[in-house]
Amino acid sequence: MSTEYSVEDFYRNVVEEFSLTLLTSSLGSPIPITVPDVHRPAFALTGFMENYLSERIQIIGETEILFIRSLDQAQQKEALRRLFTKPLCCIIVTKGLDLPGNLIPFAGEHGIPVFRTPLSTTPFIHSLTTHLESIFAPRTTMHGSLVDVYGVGLLLTGRSGIGKSEIALDLVERGHRLVADDVVEMTYHGGILIGRGSTHLRHFMEIRGIGIINVMDLFGIRAVRVQKRIEVAVVLEEWDPKKNWDRLGLQENFTDILGVKVRQIVIPVYPGKNVTVISETIALNHMLKVYGIDAAKRLDERLVDMMESDRKTRKYLELDTE
Repeated sequence: MSTEYSVEDFYRNVVEEFSLTLLTSSLGSPIPITVPDVHRPAFALTGFMENYLSERIQIIGETEILFIRSLDQAQQKEALRRLFTKPLCCIIVTKGLDLPGNLIPFAGEHGIPVFRTPLSTTPFIHSLTTHLESIFAPRTTMHGSLVDVYGVGLLLTGRSGIGKSEIALDLVERGHRLVADDVVEMTYHGGILIGRGSTHLRHFMEIRGIGIINVMDLFGIRAVRVQKRIEVAVVLEEWDPKKNWDRLGLQENFTDILGVKVRQIVIPVYPGKNVTVISETIALNHMLKVYGIDAAKRLDERLVDMMESDRKTRKYLELDTE
């Protein structure tokens, strides 16, 4: 999880999206951005400093500007001075509003970058918060391959050399889409687990005996995607005849990734086994379960009904002595 986000990086990342204009002479800031929340300092301007969240990006909208303009020059200066009693990362003025005369001098004196955006305050805050939540979202990496199979994100894991990349390549050849191979970067954002490839390795694969290949160059843009929600973790293990493998699927197993419960299926691997088709079946079966259709439970219920029916029939025949 990111703990710091420099104002310089923030500006470079969102300057076009938010049409930001730098109003001060420097992007340097006394402190970095450390939280995914923003703050409107209206109360601080009035003198109420008890809940002044100075560590957040400060948003000055029309309400704050109107209040400042309602004051005389001395009061305006005193109100703006209160904003800089604590270190700030930056200030953003919305709706393209004209700034109070003392804001830029005070900001320059304390080395605080000030930006202006033409966007309205509320939509801007929503978009900015979404961006910051993405930056500060919990994240981790895992060794494996991530493939979009029939719209389901399958995370293939297992020991090195067991064949994850080969299975992923076979799935791509059958029309599915590669998201990441070897290293999968995962982010928990918006209540879901998102996986993507690393910036340097994206859409590249290592196939033992061949070397490095570029899936997008070989199969085209339709064979890849940048990111995908991870829905099922497929664990590949060598076949062990002594192990009690799941043959019914009545009990669902889950693995925890960044606090998200991801359905986990362990698949035994041995020479000649078509794991690619099994992977497709896992994806389709997952979608059926999403729609409330569980084949294993249906079969179990049918067997229970048949046994109950058989019991009643036998009871009837036992009493039919005529």
